[in-house]
Amino acid sequence: MMLLSRYLIRQLTISALYALLALLALYSFFDIISEAGDVGKGSYTGMKMMQYIFMQVPAHAYELMPLAALIGGLIALNQLASGSELTVMKASGMSTRKLITILLQFGLIFALSTAVLGEWLAPAANRYAENMKAGAVNGKISTGSQGLWLKEQNNIINVREMLPDHTLLGIKIWRHDDQFRLIEAMEAESARPGNGSWQLKNVRRSVIDNDRILAEKQPEQNWPISLQNNLLDVLLISPEQMSVSALTTYISHLKDNQQQTRPYEIAWWRKLMYPLAAMVMALVALAFTPQSTRHGNMGLKLFFGICLGLGFHFAGRLFGFTSQLYGVPPFIAAMLPTILFAVLGIYLIRRQEKR
Repeated sequence: MMLLSRYLIRQLTISALYALLALLALYSFFDIISEAGDVGKGSYTGMKMMQYIFMQVPAHAYELMPLAALIGGLIALNQLASGSELTVMKASGMSTRKLITILLQFGLIFALSTAVLGEWLAPAANRYAENMKAGAVNGKISTGSQGLWLKEQNNIINVREMLPDHTLLGIKIWRHDDQFRLIEAMEAESARPGNGSWQLKNVRRSVIDNDRILAEKQPEQNWPISLQNNLLDVLLISPEQMSVSALTTYISHLKDNQQQTRPYEIAWWRKLMYPLAAMVMALVALAFTPQSTRHGNMGLKLFFGICLGLGFHFAGRLFGFTSQLYGVPPFIAAMLPTILFAVLGIYLIRRQEKR
C-alpha cells in the first residue's frame, strides 16, 4: 500500500507541476504585454524588463498554487481512471478514506510550498522587482534596508517608510554645495507631502558655518521640494505582497498610530488560511474524478475544475471587499471561501460514493 501511495503522490505532483508551469508561462506572457510599454523609459531596457518579470514569478506561483493543485489533481486522477488504475487500486483494498488521505498528503506538499513562497520568497522577490523598476524608470531614486533614497538638486533625502495615508516617517535630508561639501543636515520625525513642499514636524536642523555648527529645533517647518510625490509610491506595499510576520508588525504599528488596519488584518488572515486551499483543492479534484471510464468527459471535468479554481480566487477577493464594506470580521471573510469549498468537496465525494 505504501508503494501505491508513493506512486499516486508522484503522479499527482508531476501533473500539478506541469499545470503550474503552464499557468506561470501564461501569466508571464501577460506581464510582457503589460511591461512592454515602459521599455525605453530611463534605463528600463528589455533585459531589465525580463529580469522584472522573472522576479514576479514567485508571487504568481504563490497565487496559482491551489489552482495548479486542482488542475494537476484532475489530470492525474482522470488519467488513472481512464487506464482503470483507480479501479484496480480499489479492488486491491484501497478505500476512499485511504485515497482521501493520500490526496491530503499531496495537498500538504503544495500547502507547505505555498507557505514558503508567501512568507519568504514572493515578498522579497516582489520588493526587489518593484525597487529595480522604479530606480530604472525614474533614474534618481534607490531603495535599501533603510528606506527610500532620493536625489533632488543639491539635496540627498532618505525616507524610512510611508503610512497608508501617505504620511512620511523618519525623514533625513543632507544638503551640499556645488563642490559637494556638506553644508546642512536636517532630520524630521514625520512629514506630509503637499504641492511643491513637505510639511515637516519635530525638525532638528544643523547648519555648518565655516568652523562652527549651528543647531536648532522647530516643531514644524514648510520645506520646498520640486520632487513629484508619485516617486514615493515605491514605499507603498500592498497587503497581499507582505509576509505574515511583516503584516503582524505593521498592524501593531498602525494601531499605535491610530491608522486604519482592516485591509491588513484581512490580508493577515488570508495569508494564514491560503496554504490550506491547496489541500481543499485536492479534495475537489477527487470529487470531479469519474469512478469508471464510462462516466464523464475529461475535458469537461478540467473546464469545471478551472472554473472552480478561478471561483475560489475571486471569492477570496470578494469576501475581502465585503469585509471592508459591511464590517464583516476579517477572520470570517478570510476563512469562509476555504471552508465553503472544503464542504463542497466533501459533499460531492459523499454523493459520488452513494451512486
